[in-house]
Amino acid sequence: MTAEDNAAFPAATMWEGRFIKAIRQGQWEYVARARGIEAAVIVAFDEADRVVLVEQYRVPLARRCLELPAGLVGDDHAGEPVVDAAARELEEETGYRAGRMEELGFFHASPGMVTEGFTLVRAHDIVKVGDGGGAGDEEITVHLVPRADIAAFVAAKRAEGVAMDVKLLLLLADSLI
Repeated sequence: MTAEDNAAFPAATMWEGRFIKAIRQGQWEYVARARGIEAAVIVAFDEADRVVLVEQYRVPLARRCLELPAGLVGDDHAGEPVVDAAARELEEETGYRAGRMEELGFFHASPGMVTEGFTLVRAHDIVKVGDGGGAGDEEITVHLVPRADIAAFVAAKRAEGVAMDVKLLLLLADSLI
């Protein structure tokens, strides 16, 4: 499909739930976030140069997944700025509070299947203020991994059968190419 085809084949919502909707446009089918919801992904290193990672069960994968901390923007707090949502999610999931948040840009993880993208946010000057673990039944495990050990940690988790979020490639780039 080309940009010109977009005009000839308007998008039609096939199904919509609270958080996502399925869309058909011409022969393409894809998924989008509902209600203007966005996502924020947080990169945070502590004073000992350890990255903060989270591990949690993901229903679509039917197993636990290793990820950078992340969360939705605008799901429960309409109009919330991305950096505020990122700060809230970082503290909720990991128990760390950032002294400063910095937006690094907007990215798409799987543009052939979903319209969703995410804003990558860097958390600076993090301080442990709580237990983390997420909200409700999220059961998030927080990992602090030294920068030099990230590749080995990811390999060990993969060997345990833990799924890997594509955004971990940000941390693995030097070890892969």
